[in-house]
Amino acid sequence: MRILVTGASGYVGGRLVPRLLDAGHEVRCLARSPGKLRDHPWRDRVEVVRGDVLDGTGLAEALAGVDTAYYLVHAMSGGRGFVGQDARGARTFARAAEDAGVGRVVYLGGLAPRGVELSPHMSSRSEVGEILLASSVPAVVLRAAVIIGSGSASFEMLRHLTERLPVMTTPRWVRSRVQPIAVRDVLRLLVESAQLPEGTNRTFDIGGPEVLTYAEMIQRFAAIAGIRRRCILPLPLLSPGLSSHWVGLVTPVPASIARPLVESLRHDAVMGEDDLSDLLDDHERLRFDDAVRLALLRVCEGRVDTRWSSAAWPTAPSDPLPTDPDWTGGSLYTDERWQVVDASADRLWSVIEGIGGERGWYSWPLAWAARGWIDLAVGGVGFRRGRRDPARLRAGDSVDFWRVEDIVPGRLLRLRAEMRLPGPAWLELGVERDGGRTVYRQRALFHPRGLLGHLYWVVVTPFHGLMFGSMARNIARRAEREA
Repeated sequence: MRILVTGASGYVGGRLVPRLLDAGHEVRCLARSPGKLRDHPWRDRVEVVRGDVLDGTGLAEALAGVDTAYYLVHAMSGGRGFVGQDARGARTFARAAEDAGVGRVVYLGGLAPRGVELSPHMSSRSEVGEILLASSVPAVVLRAAVIIGSGSASFEMLRHLTERLPVMTTPRWVRSRVQPIAVRDVLRLLVESAQLPEGTNRTFDIGGPEVLTYAEMIQRFAAIAGIRRRCILPLPLLSPGLSSHWVGLVTPVPASIARPLVESLRHDAVMGEDDLSDLLDDHERLRFDDAVRLALLRVCEGRVDTRWSSAAWPTAPSDPLPTDPDWTGGSLYTDERWQVVDASADRLWSVIEGIGGERGWYSWPLAWAARGWIDLAVGGVGFRRGRRDPARLRAGDSVDFWRVEDIVPGRLLRLRAEMRLPGPAWLELGVERDGGRTVYRQRALFHPRGLLGHLYWVVVTPFHGLMFGSMARNIARRAEREA
């Protein structure tokens, strides 16, 4: 089947494309800025057409010969005039789909109660669905509430609120009933919607197996993330507008995005029917806790992003994509250093592989020792373990209060911290060849757990500048002296 995906640089679209390809479909993407798709792992497997649904440019070319078109375009920021833009884009796209003889349009909208006054954001998404359904091209409109997955704006708001606020004064919407759904299930249902009976033209509510209040989602996220139960104090007078500014203040989610999310939580978002499950024989969907665990999988398993040491991009629904905003994926603090080394790559690697134990950490020995004593004092492993072999390392080896998580001989050593910390931490040491130069790369990463984790990073950052900065310089000098 030949398929067009609009919004391929967005959260859902970027994750939908590889699922469609894996299902054997021929995929074409419409993009206003094709360059945004350049770093996606599936870029070489799709055709990209430059175009814009608002003014119709490129639509005829993009829709030519298409069997099913996924319309995943909508304004999120709620800027001035976005409602009219959403409607105009949907009408332009619907007319172009009619002219091209497209067999079906699939749209992902928002799950909201009927017969009540909706927020501008939710009202606009409902209007887009109605415009597509009114077209002569059959449309399948899926309506989802909160999507649970790393990178989803609604999930990131939940994540950051829970991680950063042990005590929170919240508006009435924390009592709203929501039927969240895992991004894995959303993607599967979108793919399978292309196989519905010919002529199907209607909306379908989709959701997970549980109905929860927002407050319940906060507490269950906290339990899964390993942070203490949150104290939630509802404040009825906090308006959605003030709430969005409050969310923007305490989380990295921009207020322009937080506002439509908050406003959409004023009403319950619960499925009114589950007909799609019967049509597709799809009744096994992830429960909330399992969906959150998948969304947190990268950090829980230490699967940190190592772009400078690997050309491969992850493709699981829980993994980040190049076009995800910087504020998605949870907080991951980094300290990165690099040095050009006047020595061979092999010589530099031998210094890296010999780190720790008797050789130490090439910077401020007393400070490293003090960190080990502090760790012992709070019940950690301290520096007492040393290392198995003074010259060689393998995955699983202990190195003082670190553990070798991954090693690529001659290229990368990744250590995971085993000292007592308010969150997981890693230290990566690597070798690169840049033309005729040898480059040493060093990166420390820390994923804070709760407010204490964020405060910890703020406190230790000045010391990192001293310890990690001198460490990078001294490793480079050591390799040059031994050259």
